[in-house]
Amino acid sequence: MKKPIKIKPFWYSDVWLFPKLVTVITTLDKQGRVNAAPYSHIMQYDVMHKKPRMILGFRQDSHTFENINATGEFVINCPPASHLDDVMETARFYPEGVNELEHTRFTPIPSTKVRPPSLKECPQIAECTVDEIIRLEKSSGIVIANIVAILVEEGLEEMGREERIRAMNLPIGLGDADRVDYFYGIMDNIVSYKLKEVPESYAATASMKTSLPWDDDAMAALMKIPPFVRKMVLGQVEKHARGKGADRVTHQHMTDLAAEFGMDEAVLARFGAKEKA
Repeated sequence: MKKPIKIKPFWYSDVWLFPKLVTVITTLDKQGRVNAAPYSHIMQYDVMHKKPRMILGFRQDSHTFENINATGEFVINCPPASHLDDVMETARFYPEGVNELEHTRFTPIPSTKVRPPSLKECPQIAECTVDEIIRLEKSSGIVIANIVAILVEEGLEEMGREERIRAMNLPIGLGDADRVDYFYGIMDNIVSYKLKEVPESYAATASMKTSLPWDDDAMAALMKIPPFVRKMVLGQVEKHARGKGADRVTHQHMTDLAAEFGMDEAVLARFGAKEKA
């Protein structure tokens, strides 16, 4: 049995369990003084790599939000679980102008494209500039940020997803109680599942109406694209081929169209849609 719960302030931590990535955001104020604070209201906003963006939420009176408004740039640092004590030190309400990093084991290092420092101990870092700021009435400040640089610890990029997850050991925030006690999950038990495609999706793809004949290689590449976007890709590729005066869709049409959308060979290879040499 379940019962309704009254929705009230801080519902997202008092009632609703909302696991979130733990980060430490570093900024500079108008005087160039460093500020560091933990934030978890963060998610990807635009996943295409021509303009990758993040969306973040802040208290409007926080030093971090005020600094971002003043300078237009910041760094998202993702600390490992071994530095949770340091994360909590940056959460303390130090007066304006105090550099929280001086009370932690974090080592500030120069960022590559923005002025606020990055944190050496963090295995993944995103340097950001402001794209848009939205002030919600009587609520949060929302920042839509451009990602101008992504940096990861050497060796992580070559790892498979599961191996990288284990190597980073990033903690997950699980909420707080009375804004005093904070709870985290540590990735010491990772379960992997393989997403299986339903048999009907193959039949659905094969029966999709086409306005042009497709080469076998082109259709095979289409089948490797995630099912939920196949119909859209089919239409876009045929439109592209028609615009080139073609009377048949080839694998090259898919490759050319992908390039126009900023999808390079690495993206095509990710979905197995790149033609083998």
